[in-house]
Amino acid sequence: MRKYIYPAIFHPEEEGYSVFVPDIEGCFSQGDTLEEAYEMTTDAIGLCLEDRLANGEAAPQPSDPTKVKHESGDFVALIEFDMIAYQQKHDTKAIKKTLTIPSWLNKMAEEQHINFSGVLQSALKQQLNIDR
Repeated sequence: MRKYIYPAIFHPEEEGYSVFVPDIEGCFSQGDTLEEAYEMTTDAIGLCLEDRLANGEAAPQPSDPTKVKHESGDFVALIEFDMIAYQQKHDTKAIKKTLTIPSWLNKMAEEQHINFSGVLQSALKQQLNIDR
């Protein structure tokens, strides 16, 4: 799954909000404004899910937001998280790949000054149905 919508419990503080995502163990955040708390929680979800995936664990399934228990004064908001968008933003490390193509094709592409990396990236995105 690439996109998730997790319920998060927002707790108003004297200044800003603290936030807890009950479906993801250890996923806490905060922000001085509601908008900042939402954005910071999105990043916290990304960090937690990356850690889980790196440890071979699956991303937890989001709970039904109507069943999330919270204290009086708190409220539940849905946080939309797109794993591919998160990785595109944060995982910018380039990986070198070796590939093989016919000599005639290489010569024609070089004559046209084609960027091999760009073509490969575009083709992979198309093959994987990633429209970014």
